[in-house]
Amino acid sequence: MKKLLFAIKDYEYLAEKVLACSDFEKGELEVSHFTDGERYQRIISGIENRDVIVIGGTVTDEATLELYDLASSLVSYGANSLTVVIPYFGYSTMERAVLSGEIVTAKTRARLLSSIPKSNRGNKVLLFDLHSEGIQYYFEHDLYPVHVYCKDIVIAAAGQYGGDNFVMASTDAGRAKWVESLANDLGVNPAFILKRRLKGDHTEVSAINADVAGKTVIIYDDMIRSGGSIINAAKTYKEAGAADIYVITTHGLLVNNGMEKLKSSGLIKKLICTDSHVNTQLINDDFVEVRSIAGLICNAI
Repeated sequence: MKKLLFAIKDYEYLAEKVLACSDFEKGELEVSHFTDGERYQRIISGIENRDVIVIGGTVTDEATLELYDLASSLVSYGANSLTVVIPYFGYSTMERAVLSGEIVTAKTRARLLSSIPKSNRGNKVLLFDLHSEGIQYYFEHDLYPVHVYCKDIVIAAAGQYGGDNFVMASTDAGRAKWVESLANDLGVNPAFILKRRLKGDHTEVSAINADVAGKTVIIYDDMIRSGGSIINAAKTYKEAGAADIYVITTHGLLVNNGMEKLKSSGLIKKLICTDSHVNTQLINDDFVEVRSIAGLICNAI
């Protein structure tokens, strides 16, 4: 019997792509809202003793609760196994407390999802290019986390746009290890920016570790919010003599006019991102190329 695939409303676009590259059956839901804003959900498809998949990124608090309610009810109504696919895990930058009293929201959200009832064959959660490797270990009890890397998508894009003479670059030393891994796979040199903290949030660039003069620079970061750090990095590499600059990211949030800021900076030729975040579905500009993670989801499941 085919696996049943469900999705929260924000991720119906990705579910359709997964259905196109798999042999899954589409799960049917009825979703509406009461006049006071509360959500009504009903599972139409028969799910007893079925292997079930549900796709939903925790892009907002509402989406997180929609995913939690749906996943919990799928088990309660008799799902044989449950796989929760979270293309984008929200609050991933809040993975540790820097100041006393800060709430580690990445951990509290992982605990919430870990309280989904256990199906007969157990529950699994798929996570994609997490901001911090340790987040997957925040999940507890019988929810088995799997960290899926989007490296194949990044490498393919870098190889396409990098040409014969490029370096794989990061925005700062914090992402250097991951960028170095990508560079090794591509057979090119890695580059990262060394920064010196001055006071508070103010920093200055102290050095670039590689020669980028006359070369194509491809900057990778796991996520882009408003694009400020990417623009600063691109400016630094350009001042060091870089030729063309491309940017690749897994999670393109692009909030606060992030895409427009990157484009209008005049520093970046193209932005390549995946469709892991619902905001990418709002983009209609040749400056941005969106590649799907649907194939990765199908292979992982």
